[in-house]
Amino acid sequence: MKKLPPILDACCGGRMMWADKTDPDILAQDIRSEVVLMTDRGETRTLAVHPDIIGDFRKMQFPDNAFPLIMFDPPHLVNAGVNSWLRKKYGKLDKQNWQQDLAAAFRECERVLAPKGTLVFKWNTCQLPKRDVEKCFSMPPKFINRVGKTYIYIFYKQ
Repeated sequence: MKKLPPILDACCGGRMMWADKTDPDILAQDIRSEVVLMTDRGETRTLAVHPDIIGDFRKMQFPDNAFPLIMFDPPHLVNAGVNSWLRKKYGKLDKQNWQQDLAAAFRECERVLAPKGTLVFKWNTCQLPKRDVEKCFSMPPKFINRVGKTYIYIFYKQ
C-alpha cells in the first residue's frame, strides 16, 4: 500500500469545509460517490461527492495509528425525506441504529488515529442532542466549541 496522506476526512461528502478541496495532504473517504442535482425554487443545485476512497466510517480499511489528524463530520440527520436536498447534501443516519453506528465510528477513528494525533468532530444538534451523541465517544474530548447549534469537539490521543 502506498504511503497515506497525513489527514483523513472520514466522511467527506462534498468536501464543503475544506479550504482546498484538492489538497494532497487529505485523504477523503465517503460511503458514496455521486453527483446530486436538484431543482429548488427554479434554481438547479449541484453537489459532487467524489471521495478518494469509498469506505464506511464504522469499519475503515486503514491500519492502526495511520493518521495524525482526522476530521469526522458525519450526517446529523435521522429525519429527512428521501428526495430532500438536505438528505442528498449531508446524508442521513439510520434512525434506529445511529448511536451504535456513531460509537463504531468513534472506535474506528480512535484506532486509526496516531498517538499524539488529533481528531476533530463536528456535530449539529438540529435533530439529535449533544448529550446523546457524547455517549458514543470512545475517548474524552479535550475541548468543545459551540457556534449556534454546531459543536466542534477536539480529541487528542495519548
